[in-house]
Amino acid sequence: MPMTPAVPGELLPRLRELVAREIRPRADEDEAHSRFPRDLCRSLGSLGVLGLPYPQEFGGSGWCFEDYLRAIELLAGGWLTIAETVAVHTLACFPVATYGDSAQRKELLPAMLGGDLLGSYCLSEPGAGSDAASLTTRAVLDSEHFVVDGTKAWITHAGHADFYNLFVRTGAEGPGGISCLLADKDTPGLSPDRPEKKMGLTGSPVAQVHLSEARVPRARLVGELGKGFSIAMSALDRGRLGIAACAVGLSQAALDVATDYAMTRRQFGRPVGEFQGVAFMLADMATAIEAGRALYRSAARRLDAGEDITKEAAMAKLFCTDTAMRVTTDAVQILGAVGYTDRYPVERYMREAKVLQIFEGTNQIQRLVISRRLAAQRRDAAADENR
Repeated sequence: MPMTPAVPGELLPRLRELVAREIRPRADEDEAHSRFPRDLCRSLGSLGVLGLPYPQEFGGSGWCFEDYLRAIELLAGGWLTIAETVAVHTLACFPVATYGDSAQRKELLPAMLGGDLLGSYCLSEPGAGSDAASLTTRAVLDSEHFVVDGTKAWITHAGHADFYNLFVRTGAEGPGGISCLLADKDTPGLSPDRPEKKMGLTGSPVAQVHLSEARVPRARLVGELGKGFSIAMSALDRGRLGIAACAVGLSQAALDVATDYAMTRRQFGRPVGEFQGVAFMLADMATAIEAGRALYRSAARRLDAGEDITKEAAMAKLFCTDTAMRVTTDAVQILGAVGYTDRYPVERYMREAKVLQIFEGTNQIQRLVISRRLAAQRRDAAADENR
């Protein structure tokens, strides 16, 4: 178990130092060569970062979710791959931590949260992305094992993860026929494909995971049979806040580079940041970032208070990631020609921002979630008025 600082005030300064000394200096080169920084994951694990929002009794840090997201934002400002790695691992620990029985939590969580293991979350499939309830990977119970056949797609950490949360069909079509299984990386019949080649976030490996008669022990069923879809959706509310924090951290990094450049680049006898066209761009970027930060932190406080956050998480993910796309695009514009080269990191930030609008549910899906919740709230309000 790592020697973890008990409170954010002790750990966050150490994280800032780690970002400045070890994380940010490696980002450009490792991204250019598509290298996954597993060694940095272990460094973060030794600080307790891979278990921040989970109970101390199982090896976590016991942080509230808002403080955990502050750490994610900080990491994203140094290197998005690192922040996404921590966010995905945190998501991968959620099913056991929240829905696992007491024996599973006692057996599995200390190793999952202790820093040496890395997790993966397998929901999407080649034919089931936004429509996750239509997944077809099937698990059939055979005595004391589930036999799993199918393919999972767009799986972060595929080939590097030590454990995989598999959302599989164990019953009829629809959400009610889906269950969650936890498979070790050495499970016979579980084989990651070669990594996808992506336009950004190249240091983070993403691949398909093939399952051919993969045998997962019955004891690794997480939660009740047929309740996997509700587990997945509950986890995604938290995952979307993680992506929102990543987006804010990335946006802040882009703004910092753009501001420094605008204050030092001189044209027509003065810094370009003194011209209204550039100054107002910076002002709009900074305002949007602060709004996004307030939005995701507000949703996190509601989560910490035990409230439902499905609508608020979707709003935060939508706004913060759309903001990241605008801010990074404007950062490239402010730097001009050099912004389009790899002499500055803003071109990488812009490529990385795009995927934030896509994973954990596209931003079109977020708008669907928000609008449906608004309609449901209006119906509930009308029903209350008529009582």
